Amino acid sequence: MHSAELENLIKAIARLPGVGARGARRIALHLLRAPDKHLAPFMTALQRAGETISVCKICGNLDSQNPCSICSDPSRADGTICVVADINDLWAFERTGAHRGLYHVLGGVISALGGVSPDDLRMAELLRRLDGVREIILALPPTVDGQTTAHIVQQQITATAPDVAITRLAVGIPIGGAIEYLDEGTLRLAVSTRR
Repeated sequence: MHSAELENLIKAIARLPGVGARGARRIALHLLRAPDKHLAPFMTALQRAGETISVCKICGNLDSQNPCSICSDPSRADGTICVVADINDLWAFERTGAHRGLYHVLGGVISALGGVSPDDLRMAELLRRLDGVREIILALPPTVDGQTTAHIVQQQITATAPDVAITRLAVGIPIGGAIEYLDEGTLRLAVSTRR
């Protein structure tokens, strides 16, 4: 039996993505076994993040400055914007260093089942950023919802700024992937988009 405070902590941790009840209990125990070493710095970091980090008013990234450090970097104004579904995707690109231009976070993808419509995404904000843009890179998930979103974004960009080039990420067989283990959709796409 746990105290109400401990139960509340476990429930709060369990609400985090990817953390179940068992993992939440382990995290709570870890934090509470050495509160000076683990809990106090964790609480300080959470409080500081809550006070200083906000959503970038231009691209939708998270940063302690607004506009974010990417949007504020003059070396990134190369005329390309990489459109991603979520901040995690932006961070993945940044880890690789593969894209040195700007970004735009849509905040998800269109999903009829999930109740997400084009109006729920940051598409209007993207359309307002097209002045001076040469290329939009659609880096959306290769799922039905991701491709539906890419199609609608492409239509809206073409209607607003027909001179902007629109490209998509290459898709297909991953490096080190064995063909025999690929699903039919991935294999079909790899063949149809070969170069």
